[in-house]
Amino acid sequence: MTVKAIRQTAVGRNGVGAFILQCKSLSFHYCDWSGSSRGMNAFLSSNLAAFASDPLNKSIEFHVSPRPNHHPVVKASYINGREKAICVRNLDALQVLRKVELLRDASGEKLRRVKGGRVVGSLNPSVRGIWSPFHGAAREREASNSKARLDELGEGKRGHKGEQEGG
Repeated sequence: MTVKAIRQTAVGRNGVGAFILQCKSLSFHYCDWSGSSRGMNAFLSSNLAAFASDPLNKSIEFHVSPRPNHHPVVKASYINGREKAICVRNLDALQVLRKVELLRDASGEKLRRVKGGRVVGSLNPSVRGIWSPFHGAAREREASNSKARLDELGEGKRGHKGEQEGG
């Protein structure tokens, strides 16, 4: 009698095995003349090269294009086909960097409100339930505090006896 193995293909889960960054490309639109693009121009001249050369961003395409007489905009396109755009008018270079990182780290999904029910969604539901820092915290704190007090008292007595024996 032969035993046959059950063939099952692996289910792709982002974060298990290799992580795939969801952001596909970032586009920077700016105006050379407008005062609202001052922070964007500073970001493009000083921070963009370092940001693009970061190993985390190696899979992202960067597009820089002037857009005269318009406010500066950063657009991100994601692998799920969605696009997000953030207007960065009157922001300084550091704030523009924060917005770019926000777009890079986003998943591209629409923002939606979580209404009660199961807040944590998982493909592998936990047997023990969702962990909370309030479960058993009082008992654990009391145990660790009493143990620390005993250790302090024990070391204090040992050190005191050692001094008496030696001197």
